[in-house]
Amino acid sequence: MKYTKPLILGVTATLLATAALAEWPDKPIRMVIGFAPGGASDIAFKNVQRELSQKLGQPVVPDYKPGANGNIANQAAASAPADGYTMLWANVGPLAVNTYLYKGVKLIPEKVFAPVTQITDSPLILVVPKTSPYQTARELIEAAKKPNSNMTYGSAGHGSSMHIAGASLAMALGTPMTHVPYKGSNPALQDLLAGRLTFMIDSRSTTAPFIHDGMLRALALSSDQRAKDLPDLPTVAEAGVPGFKVTTWQAVVVPKDTPKPIVDKLSQALRETLQMPEVRERFDRLYTPLVGSTPEEFGKFWSQERTASKEIVQKAKLEMD
Repeated sequence: MKYTKPLILGVTATLLATAALAEWPDKPIRMVIGFAPGGASDIAFKNVQRELSQKLGQPVVPDYKPGANGNIANQAAASAPADGYTMLWANVGPLAVNTYLYKGVKLIPEKVFAPVTQITDSPLILVVPKTSPYQTARELIEAAKKPNSNMTYGSAGHGSSMHIAGASLAMALGTPMTHVPYKGSNPALQDLLAGRLTFMIDSRSTTAPFIHDGMLRALALSSDQRAKDLPDLPTVAEAGVPGFKVTTWQAVVVPKDTPKPIVDKLSQALRETLQMPEVRERFDRLYTPLVGSTPEEFGKFWSQERTASKEIVQKAKLEMD
């Protein structure tokens, strides 16, 4: 008889959880995004927003919290109730890099968030404005090696994949370069277009319209292989930096204690959305490969990325207050 009460409590808790899942969601769901509208994260989210909302039966609305390379958004999402009504759309920066980049950071992503799914995994592209004197990546690389080259590169923020890519290039070449962080890719690209930056290594989704219009010149890819749709565009490694490879990814996580049935339902809805032909076509137009992993698969990948990010930050001697 002494086990009766815990048993009853356990059954009651299970019934309540089942009832809550049956009713969930019954109001709009907030998607916290740590970068400004118009950037890669915003573009990717907008490409799934309508279909995901339809699958969940409730609007999924963006809540932009730009700044500190996603740290502000991390804090906002982590402090939200773990009830399935708050998700965080983030990338490698706030989920894997910031822990090692920022001194005294208190929020450890893997301790406060639960994995839902990985959305994308794609190479970056090295671009310069149309007014740039550099016609090829090799020309830019050779110029960067010269004393007092004074090269500058922009990024979506400290610790972003763009920052890591630029810092990795400077480290590989053994030459100083000035990093200029912004609150998202879009404002950085505006300065690049105006010629106030030497180059950027940014996502293909945000740079594609400007490359197409001739406002930006594509010089190389940050992957270890050429893109099928750009067979003549070399990789940075081929252009003179052997072994260079930096990719970026985006994913969705939720507050740690979100009930697993809700996490699984969110993951399934996202994965089904990513398999829809119209959604895949949108990402294909942006040259962005889709993933759509289970929470367990993404959790494993996420752990590997944290290890790799720690190594890069330490080798490049990157540190932020």
